Amino acid sequence: MLDNMLSYSGGLVGLIILILDLIVIFEVMNSNREITGKLGWSLLVFFFPVVGLILYFLLSGRSEHNARYEAIV
Repeated sequence: MLDNMLSYSGGLVGLIILILDLIVIFEVMNSNREITGKLGWSLLVFFFPVVGLILYFLLSGRSEHNARYEAIV
């Protein structure tokens, strides 16, 4: 039983990373960054999914570039 659960855990982790990558790419495309910044972040996340996610959430300055988002009150 445990072996069966462990065999599917890699697929679940991959699915979670894919979903997070898609969220980051959509967030980058909707930000007010220049096109080179959008392209750079998108390529980083596309070619290095795990490292790109970590770097994006740590270094991207998301609060500065999310002017297009409206606050939900």
